[in-house]
Order: sequence, then C-alpha cells, then structure tokens
Amino acid sequence: MRIAIDVREACRPERTGKGQWTYALVQELLSREFPLLCYTQDPLPLAWQDMGATEVLIPLRGIKWHVRVASLLQSAADIDLYLSPTSYLVPYLLGKRFPYVPMVHDLIAFRPEPHNRKARFVEHFTLQRTVENAAHILTVSDATKQDLLGRYKSLSADKITPVYAGPMQATVETNRPDHQTILCVGTLCPRKNQARLIRAYGLLSPPLRAQYRLVLAGSRGWNDQQILQLVEQTPGVEWRQYIADEEYLRLLATCTVFALPSLYEGFGMQILDALQRGIPTLTSDRGSLPEVVGTGALLVDPERIESIAEGLERLLTDRSLCQQLRDEGPHQAARYSWQRTGDLVLSAVETVTGITGLRA
Repeated sequence: MRIAIDVREACRPERTGKGQWTYALVQELLSREFPLLCYTQDPLPLAWQDMGATEVLIPLRGIKWHVRVASLLQSAADIDLYLSPTSYLVPYLLGKRFPYVPMVHDLIAFRPEPHNRKARFVEHFTLQRTVENAAHILTVSDATKQDLLGRYKSLSADKITPVYAGPMQATVETNRPDHQTILCVGTLCPRKNQARLIRAYGLLSPPLRAQYRLVLAGSRGWNDQQILQLVEQTPGVEWRQYIADEEYLRLLATCTVFALPSLYEGFGMQILDALQRGIPTLTSDRGSLPEVVGTGALLVDPERIESIAEGLERLLTDRSLCQQLRDEGPHQAARYSWQRTGDLVLSAVETVTGITGLRA
C-alpha cells in the first residue's frame, strides 16, 4: 500500500512542536521500511531518501500548495490514504472525495486563551468539515480527544485514536544539574506563558536569583513584545532564540529545573524530554499536561504568578521533592515512545484501509 503524508513542517530548519512530531513519526515509520510518499515544499532530509521515502516536491506557498496537493490526490490511482499531521486545509478541500486521516494536536483556536488570529480563523473555518469527513482522526493525547468530542457532539469516540508522542531520544543519561539554570523551551507567545514565568522568577528571593538564571529558548512567535521587554528588564533572564538540537540536549543535560507553565498544550514534548532525564519539572495543571506528567512533575496554576513562583522556589530548595521527581519522572516518561506512537498510527491505518499486518 502507499500512504501520502504532508511533511512540510518537518522539513523546515526551525521545527516547532508539530514539525518535531511529524519528523519523529516519519523517522519511525521509515525505520520500519514503511513506504511513504512525502509531500513537501522543501527537499527531504537526505537520511529519509536513503531510508526509502519518496519525495513529491511542490515549490508553492500558501493556499496554492494545498490546492495542488488536493488535486494530485484526487487524480492518484496508487495512493490509499493521506495523512495530514499539521494542517486541515488539504483535508478540507478533499471533503469525501479521497480518504484522509488528520492529526488534531490541540483545540487552542477554540479556547479563551490568546492565540494567533490567522490560525484561529483558519481552524474555525476548516476543522468541523475536516473531522466530519475524515476516514479516522488521530489526536496527540486523551485530553485532546475529549476536547474534540466535547466540541463536536456528532463525532463517535471510536472514530478518534490518541497516538501520543515520544521523547526526542530513545535512551539518555540522567541529568546532572549545574545548580545555576532554570530552563524553559518554547516559541515566545502568550500561550506558552513566558511573561508570567519571568515575573514569577522576579519574585524569588535575592539569593535564589543570584544563584539561578532563567534561560528561555525558542523562536519569536506572535504577540511576544511584552515577553521580550520583560527579558530586557529582568536581571538574570536570558533569551537564546531558537536553538539547534545539540544545544537543546546540552541544556537538558545540565539544567537544574525545567519550567513550562503553559496555559494549554495538546501534549508538551519538551516536558517528556525533561521527565526522561529526571529533571525536576514545573508545569501547568491545564490541558493535557497532567495526563502527560502523572506524578512526575510539580503542577501549578499557570494564571497565578504567585503559584508559579512558589513552585519554582520549592523545586530550587526542597531536596526531598526534587529527589521524588527525579525518581518518578523517568518512569512516567517510559510510558511513551515513538515505537508506541508508530504502532497506534498504523493500527488506525489498518482500521481505515482494512489492510492488516502493517505493524509487523
């Protein structure tokens, strides 16, 4: 059989969450010698071509790319299914004319938290038609599945499969804290909540601020001016911009605390990378994050700066709590892997196509 998949976000030099998810899934499927027809705007990684991926390079931008892909799929006689891991536009255009499986990472566009205006408009316009006409639907967490069922009452729970995510590396060494760094990784935007995190850091006692710096890593996003101003105004805070994988792994290996008090996440893959290494982690009690971390991280109210500050102080001073999280984090992270995600995705493909044995 042949599966087509949109890999644009995975082929960009600065991959954000959806791009990282797609990249890791494609790696997993190709490692099983599963044939993939990869629709892209930019050349595929050479490693993927060596692993047997077939490139369909369409050097168009914007809606023209989506229209072209939809047209190609409708005229294709040798493609069984289209996977759409990052966008609803091609599925929206396909309707019921070609079988597709979309990935729903989150429903932030339908929530009261701040969100990019263009993305909100596109998802409001396309998501309902996309999920109603889908052959099957994947979500990145149980929480996102419940959000989707809550919004679209006509959907059947059997039509939706949570497939989760995995850590960036299958095996890692335990974190060795430098006793200097609080690390936060994520695109600068209101949803990631860096502004409140910076203010919470500013509430720490002078000795703690003198010992620990707050390092933010991530590309500029939208409505991030306030975050950048707070970085400039708050001693001890650094913004590293987008960092390459090597620097990301180095920071994870040595930071003392990982903090991501996001207002809402569909999954939170950075959190999983931190838990895997036994890093004492602070995150939000919202969205999928309690599901992902279990008892392996400290949960706080992301809308209360005082709650974030109290959580940071506990992780920087309470040795017993830190040791508990160092022990529990790796066990929680071990529940997730890209092998498991690959199995779940292929199980959904088997359900749609009726072809068995794909997971072998």
